[in-house]
Formats: sequence, C-alpha cells, structure tokens
Amino acid sequence: TIKKEETSAIENIISALQQNKNASLHLSPNGVAFSENILKKNYELQIKGDDGFSYTEKLGYKNILYIIGGGHCSLALSQLMSNMDFYIHLFDHRDELNTMEQNQFVHEKKVLNDFTELSSFIQSSPNSFVVIMTFGYRTDADALKTLAGKDFAYLGVLGSKNKIKKMFEQFIEEGVDKKWLDKIYAPIGIQIKSQTPEEIAVSIAAEIIRAKNKNL
Repeated sequence: TIKKEETSAIENIISALQQNKNASLHLSPNGVAFSENILKKNYELQIKGDDGFSYTEKLGYKNILYIIGGGHCSLALSQLMSNMDFYIHLFDHRDELNTMEQNQFVHEKKVLNDFTELSSFIQSSPNSFVVIMTFGYRTDADALKTLAGKDFAYLGVLGSKNKIKKMFEQFIEEGVDKKWLDKIYAPIGIQIKSQTPEEIAVSIAAEIIRAKNKNL
C-alpha cells in the first residue's frame, strides 16, 4: 500500500524515468523516497541491525554511449548496442546522410556544424562510453582533440594502426597529454580480423562490454 506521504516521491520517480533522467530511488523501513543526487554506483545496500536497511538505486539508463560518426559501422553498432542498457547518442556533421536517416536504434541524433561542438554535449563521466568513427582522418582528429583531457569509462577510435600512430604523434606535438592518449582504445575493438560493418560492430561492442564489466 502506498502511503500518502510517498505520492510525491513516486511521481518524481515516474517523471525521471519518462525523461530518461538519472536520479535515485531510496527504500527503507520508512518507505519510498526520491533524490536528484546520482549514485556513482548503480545501487547501494546498507544493513542496519536486525530490521533496519537502506537501499538506493540509480534510476534511468545506467550507461551512456556516444557514437561520433553516422556511417555504416555506426549503424551496425547502434543496432547491436540498442539491446543493452545504454542510452545512445549519435552525432554527425553531414546533412541527409542515408545511414543517419536509417538509424532508428539510437535515442538521440544530432547533426553538428563541426565536431568541435562535441565539447558542449559530452562531459566526463565514469558511466560514459565514447566511440569515434567518422568518415576520415581529419574529422576523427577534430572529434578526439575536442574531447582531450576528459575522462570516460571507455574512449575508442576506429582506424588503422598507422593512422592512429600519426594522429597521436601530432597530438603530442600540439601538447595533448600522452598519459591521456595512452588510455584510448585505438585501434578500436577486440582483434577478430573484422571485415564487414557488422563484424566491426561485434568487436567494438565486446570491447565496450569488457570495459563496462571490468570491476565486477
């Protein structure tokens, strides 16, 4: 039975879920409570004596996936990751791109003027996963450099070893922290000799899942 004093908390919980907004649900012998404070963990349980307890759970999607680049590999990855607990953002800077229009698997799509705008949309977070797979070297570099210094659970770049090596050497010359670059998954994906967009998507998804679950 819902207590009268719990009505407001339940309404806030429903509103947060409808808006895909992170918040916290709190349960205790006193009933149900809501908080806009967000747990670093997905849940937390405390036992207090024989009958006391405190359980808090993060509401909404537990993880956020940012895919930068809306081509064929992006479409395949979006479809695969849509079956998991990720809120998916997709970015590109090309208008009327067929694969962007076909992509109905993501939660949000945005066309940018250029990838330097990403700094306004992607912030450091231990629950954020970022995949850079634009159509060329220059745009990959623009996207990555815009995110320089930010911390994520996962940041990967699609491309050949030679392309990545050249890009990172250029960044170091420009003053980007080498320790930050060393944390990037590049070339992206578990090495399974992927050839098709679908195979590449599987290799990337597997690497993301491994990063997500590394502390379990």
